[in-house]
Amino acid sequence: MPIRPEHRFFYPIDWPQLSDAIRFRRARGRCEKCARPHLQRVFHLGDGRWWDAEISGWRDGQGRRLRQRLRDEDLFARVRVTKVVLATAHRDHDTANNEDANLAAFCQRCHMLHDHDEHQRRRWRTLFRRKAMGDLFQGPYSAVRGSQPQ
Repeated sequence: MPIRPEHRFFYPIDWPQLSDAIRFRRARGRCEKCARPHLQRVFHLGDGRWWDAEISGWRDGQGRRLRQRLRDEDLFARVRVTKVVLATAHRDHDTANNEDANLAAFCQRCHMLHDHDEHQRRRWRTLFRRKAMGDLFQGPYSAVRGSQPQ
């Protein structure tokens, strides 16, 4: 995942090299959570299950091989294709903590799931700031989008 310009200051200057070492040397180009391969197109069902061409079988969201056969309606109605891109994530969300144990190579799906709580917190904070700015400069924040306070 690209780093936003306003957050780039929080990452070390050698972040590209550090990220490459985690993604390609340690993780060998696969997500450390679900084992999806970097820059490959994979078939998936949207719930974590995906087709691994190397083993000619389906895997679950944790990278484990599925033993049961998938139903035909799952395959025909829900199969999608995604290009997998690995990114290096901070397990504790602290960009200053670049210890090996704190860094993980995640595909975009696993990275979003890992960061879900942090994204919820930021979303709440952004909404809180907007409401506060509206109250400060325009009076009480209106619940109806686009309407002006009276």
